[in-house]
Parts: sequence; C-alpha cells; structure tokens
Amino acid sequence: MSGFLQGLRVLDLTNVLAGPFCCHQLAHLGADVIKVEVPGSGDLARQLGADAALNARHMGVSFLAQNTGKRSITVNLKSAAGRAVFLKLVATAEVVVENFRPGVMDRLGVGFEVLKQARPDLVYCAISGFGQDGPDRDLPAYDQIIQGLCGVMSITGDAETAPYRVGYPVADTIGGMTAAFAITAALAGGKRDKRAACFIDVSMLEATLATMGWVVSNYLVAGQEPGPLGNENFTASPSGAFRASDGLLNIAANKQQQFEALCRVVGRPQLAEDPRFAARQGRLDHRAALKAELEAALAARSAADWARALNAAGVPAGQVLTVPQALASPQLQARGMVGTFAEVPGVGREIRVARTGFKIDGATPQTERPPPRLGEHSAALLAELGYSAEDIARLVEEQAI
Repeated sequence: MSGFLQGLRVLDLTNVLAGPFCCHQLAHLGADVIKVEVPGSGDLARQLGADAALNARHMGVSFLAQNTGKRSITVNLKSAAGRAVFLKLVATAEVVVENFRPGVMDRLGVGFEVLKQARPDLVYCAISGFGQDGPDRDLPAYDQIIQGLCGVMSITGDAETAPYRVGYPVADTIGGMTAAFAITAALAGGKRDKRAACFIDVSMLEATLATMGWVVSNYLVAGQEPGPLGNENFTASPSGAFRASDGLLNIAANKQQQFEALCRVVGRPQLAEDPRFAARQGRLDHRAALKAELEAALAARSAADWARALNAAGVPAGQVLTVPQALASPQLQARGMVGTFAEVPGVGREIRVARTGFKIDGATPQTERPPPRLGEHSAALLAELGYSAEDIARLVEEQAI
C-alpha cells in the first residue's frame, strides 16, 4: 500500500518519543520522512532501551521502535554551512516537525519565519510540553511531569496507591498522535499550491487533557471532582476487573441486559432481582457488595473460561494479559500488528516493531525501510540537493554535517 501521503516530504528534527511517534505515523502513511539529527549523537532515543549493546551503537531499542521507514541525515544547525544545507532541505519538504523548547529554533536561525521564506506553503509543527505561550512555556517537560500536571496521575491507581503514573509514556504518545492528526488536517486543507504556510502548536499538556473528556466534563459540567477508582469504571457497575480462579478478568456489563446475562452465566440469577442491584444506580451505590458476590462465583473457573462464556452470552469480557501474552494473541497475530525487519544494519539481527492501529482498504500500513543508522543517508540526500562529492567532503571537514 503506497499510502495517502506518498510524494510528501517530512523533515523530522525531533527526539525521544512525542515527535518521533508523530513522524512514524506519517511514514506509515507513505510520507518520505527524513530524520535531521545532530552529528555524532543524533536522537537521544538512540541511547535508550533495554539492550545496552545497541545503546552503545546508537541503535537503542527506544529508537528502533519509532523510526522505521525514515532516512537519516546529520546536520549541524549551529554552523552557517549546516543551516544552508537545512534550508535547501526545507525547500524540498512540505512539513517540518520539531520538539525543542519554544524559541530554540529561532535562536538557531531556522525558526518558522525563516523557514517559510524557503518554503511558502510549509506546514510547521512544534511539539512542546506546554505550548508556545503561557507562563510555563519555557519549563522542561517529560512525560511524567505532564502526567502529573494534567491530572492523569491523580485518577490512576486506587485510594491506597494514587497518584500513580500510567505504565507507559501516555502523554508523549498522545502529543505525537495529536501532532500527526493536525499535520494531516493541514495537508488536506485546500490545494497545496495555494496554501499559505501554517504553524501548528501542539501542547502535550493540553493534548493529554483533551483525551480525559468524560472525567473533565464530570467536573466542569456536573461539579464532580474525579478521584482514583483503581480498576473500577466510574460510569457503571459491574464494570472493571474481577478475580477468577487464576487471575483477573475484565467485565463490562454496562447495560441492564448485560448485567442480567452476567448473573445467569455465573449461576447467580437472583442477583438481578436483589433490590440493591436491580437498577443501574443501585449497582453503583453498592458496587463493593456486588463485586464480592460476583467474585465468589467467578472463583470456580479460570479467567479464560469465563471470558468465553460471557462473550458468548453477549457480555463484554476479557482476560487481563501481560504484554508478551497480548502480542502473542491470535487477534493481533491475524491483524499483522507487528512488523519484522530482517538483518537491520547497525543492529545485526532481525527486529520486530509495532505498526499502526488501523488498516486502509483491508491493508495494514507498513514501512519498507528499517530504522536508519545515524547519518546513513546523508551523502545520498545531499547529492539529491545538488551537492558534489567535493562539496560533501568540505561540509564534513567544516563539521557542518
């Protein structure tokens, strides 16, 4: 599948996760993503991950996960010659994505006002912790800082454990996905040859808060301050994680007919007629008592057995799996969620990485190139821009690339 963004070039100046995740999505949709990296070190993610040997080679697992399909060029933006190279690249690109602190690109002499002179219809996307303005714009921001400041941690965990960090970099990921959505919307907005340059300002803080819609609205509209409920669903009961004989089982019996079917399947039909549980609000008010009754029945069988029985009766249910179990599941295997690259340069062995969470016309978007070595495509890209072998050698000598 060629992808909707075939023929579009994206310059990826980003580091670690939010920006690389954004550009990874664009690469899966067919964009020519060029990773513009600092000579010698590159993206910090090249040194991050569970394999120390790969970190030492600047091919860390964290980098491999978000950079398939991209090409890499090293450019020293602190050098006049390096900036000249970058401006030539910008003239060939529809999109520039960066996740520096606000003002850094301007101080380097390659901010939006400069770049749109090189490319008048440029889509420029800046991803930062707090956005380009406001009193906190210059503060450093990492995922956990944003999780704490937007309220996510305050509602994660239960009364004994909260505030608790979500177990993966959710704010970074949401920031990257929001940026990819905004970029594709800008690209779709009118004919490209008539579009003026635009500046997209993505705040990880606001992007993450935007995904908390129900929780935020309960406070803004109904005045209910949200709190941590652990594995319970604040909108319905019984809806959450329940202990079976061998582990946890998620059940979401949110509708009346689902609750009644649940009671029948677990052999406790009388619970549906109990005055405490018969109505939706009663089940919320007596959540703990209902959970105790259900777990007494669920103890008779395994989580997998109950999941099959409940789903067959129309009650949403599923085991609580580990990451390895989830990746090995027949569903994800059938959908082609994991892509494989054989004998990756700089790695020396096969790697497997997660793809996107969607299909287009029945096909799973995938990238053809493995994650690039630092500066792997510098010479080829410079040649495309018209630089001769002598020019490139001089740029290397000047430490511009």
